[in-house]
Amino acid sequence: MGGYENGDSPEAAPFAGEDGVILGVDGGTTNTVCVCLPAAMPPPESPAAVPVLARVVAGCSNRNSVGESAALETLEQVMAQALAMANSDRSAVRAVCLGVSGINHPSDQQRMLEWIRDLFPSNTKFYVENDAVAALASGTMGKLHGCVLIAGTGCIAYGVTEDGKVARAASAGPVLGDWGSGYGIAAQALTAVIKAHDGRGPQTSLTGDILEKLELSSPDEIIGWTYADPSWARIAALVPVVVSSAEDGDEVANKILHDSVQELADTVIAVVRRLRLCGEDGNDKFPLVLVGGVLEGNKKWDISGEVIKCISKVFPGTYPIWPEVEPAIGAALLAWNHHRKGLKLENGS
Repeated sequence: MGGYENGDSPEAAPFAGEDGVILGVDGGTTNTVCVCLPAAMPPPESPAAVPVLARVVAGCSNRNSVGESAALETLEQVMAQALAMANSDRSAVRAVCLGVSGINHPSDQQRMLEWIRDLFPSNTKFYVENDAVAALASGTMGKLHGCVLIAGTGCIAYGVTEDGKVARAASAGPVLGDWGSGYGIAAQALTAVIKAHDGRGPQTSLTGDILEKLELSSPDEIIGWTYADPSWARIAALVPVVVSSAEDGDEVANKILHDSVQELADTVIAVVRRLRLCGEDGNDKFPLVLVGGVLEGNKKWDISGEVIKCISKVFPGTYPIWPEVEPAIGAALLAWNHHRKGLKLENGS
């Protein structure tokens, strides 16, 4: 499956050496993270045991958001900086996994592979996929099976069966209705404020809360604020305000969150049903990895908990996993697993 082909921890340094390094990249709409692992490391016994040589963070690498040129520049930048921080260079790279949002079609993968081949030695192995694959691998320690739900600035559900079949839902961007995403939640809240101001919708405490957050004096100013820089991440940053308003009892904010929970649950249900991850009778256990700022625990309004409740009503075997490592490490472990399998095959085992 996917686009795979051959082609800051001082104590971890002894693993690197002549055996080279592995790069894992999680490229999102909000930021991009690259980690560097030693290729010769032993299988980690736990998430905490993964020896990270370097970790670097940069800006957005979703080409649908910032354009292809800026996205590729960011990806090259984080990989180069991670190698420098690990006291390594491109010649030492044995495998790379790029998990990047906006990679939605085989043609996207192919273009990315053609680009990255020119950056590293010919014997480097590459794996190019949507960032959902990196997120799934972060919950399964580099193994691909189960379903992942990402709800951050955008949202996606992505599933993989044990024999490699894949399915996905959502991730169509804000124009096409990723309403369970951070952008979707915040955009609905902004719309609710404008409607309340016009008299087209109910009054809501979101008005005062959002105006205070944005340091604006009138709902009229929200229109100018929104279109001055309509970047997805900037809008999505208002999600904590919506959650806080809902926790304080605002009906409009609560409806937005309840609707978003159902959207996210329906997204997962669609993927699980298509892949039959739940088995023929719908009761088999399957891992559901949950990633993204929208799904992080809140004091009262537990979005991820509500999503799991909705999914479990349909599929009782849902086994939620909150990863102990970030998606970039999941990407690196995925690349490391492929590299390790290749070495075993070369050695005849």
